[in-house]
Amino acid sequence: MNRVGHPFLSLAAPFLIILGLLGLFYRQGSDRQQSFPALFVGAGLVVSRALGRGLQRKKLFLALRKSTHDDNQNVGQKLDLDLSDL
Repeated sequence: MNRVGHPFLSLAAPFLIILGLLGLFYRQGSDRQQSFPALFVGAGLVVSRALGRGLQRKKLFLALRKSTHDDNQNVGQKLDLDLSDL
């Protein structure tokens, strides 16, 4: 995985949320509605990334647990084979 590069892209969602909040505070009347899209898109991106990261961690944990379980079974089988050869 390439973790290097595009550091500003990772800050885009928080900046959208900040921009939307600033728009809510500094605009008057019906002009406040114009800040909702930035606020909702930024919040949606943050939530989407958090859910995706959680699912990715869960899959990784299950794969690690499965591989260690398989390794433990293989060790037991190898020990049985080694004992039967004696």
